[in-house]
Amino acid sequence: MKNVIQNTITNIYKVNFKIKKSESVIVFTDRYSNELTKTAKLITKEGKNFTKRVAFLKYQVTGSHGAEPPEALWLKAFSRNVVKELKAKKIFKPLRDKKINKASLKEAEKIIKKFKKDSVNIVVALSHYSTTHTNFRRFLTEICKARYASMPLFEKRMLKGAMNVDWGKMAERTEKIAQTINKADRVKIRTPNGTHISFSKRGRKAKADTGIITQKGAYSNLPAGEVYFAPVEGTANGKLILEWAPTQKLKSAITITVKNGIAVDVKGKEEYAGFLRKKFSERPENANIAELGIGTNDKASRPDSILETEKILGTIHIAFGDNSSFGGKVSTPFHQDYIFFKPTVWMIYKNGKKRMLINKGRIKEA
Repeated sequence: MKNVIQNTITNIYKVNFKIKKSESVIVFTDRYSNELTKTAKLITKEGKNFTKRVAFLKYQVTGSHGAEPPEALWLKAFSRNVVKELKAKKIFKPLRDKKINKASLKEAEKIIKKFKKDSVNIVVALSHYSTTHTNFRRFLTEICKARYASMPLFEKRMLKGAMNVDWGKMAERTEKIAQTINKADRVKIRTPNGTHISFSKRGRKAKADTGIITQKGAYSNLPAGEVYFAPVEGTANGKLILEWAPTQKLKSAITITVKNGIAVDVKGKEEYAGFLRKKFSERPENANIAELGIGTNDKASRPDSILETEKILGTIHIAFGDNSSFGGKVSTPFHQDYIFFKPTVWMIYKNGKKRMLINKGRIKEA
């Protein structure tokens, strides 16, 4: 089994990134667990077999997915010049707090662009709390054209499970499903547990998370395997029956009522229902229906770790909160996905015709 794990770590650099000797790498994690730190250090060590320019950084936990990472990581990833100018313009703090206005955001983008040659080439993001839906990640991939592997909630055993997939076949399947979904105007979903929701996809592009991070500016989860997009804000209506929290099965289901794109009511006796009510009350943007994702990884199987769970072939996941980093209009330091099993998913076209994409968890031929 050691060989399987070692081969998978090697393939992060050889297959997922196809790294060049001249490229620079940052591997970072937070202080969430010793296991996560050990895994990050293993990946850092392996990187040194491919390039001399490998850095490792560990920082205090941010406390939520989508929160911007600390200053130390900005310094490592972009350069001191970037942070210095952002501070001089008094936009670094509002940028990290996600309370920045459009004009200041444009100014930040100009500064990042000015010094983009100083930025890192490859990022392996192993923090427990996700950095995918952050300005930090968006600036690196969209402006600096870095390649970015986001691995929140990662566990070492994933290296011999969902990460041990045939990357080529899985990528082909994922791209094909994304192309099919992109023909749709609306999406309608039902699951056996009573979940039912529909929303508009008009003008939004479904993206394929394949784990192949070889193109400039590419980013992906590892383990990978999903098609995802941001539903049009204000268009989602229905009910979501949550049976799973991100890392555990709930003792009793939580029912969330969605009206005009927002979670307006949370019912449930679970302690986790209280967490959701608190989050939704902190900022109205947190209650936004942010994402629909479809799992495409045939090696993913664990229902108790959302990073892998959301990749399980034939499942869907729906997220609340931030979608600004993948085509949406909502920016908030919160993004959380929830899994739904055995869904039936219909695509609805502009002419009103329907097509079933998934039937009770089985993906029909795209």
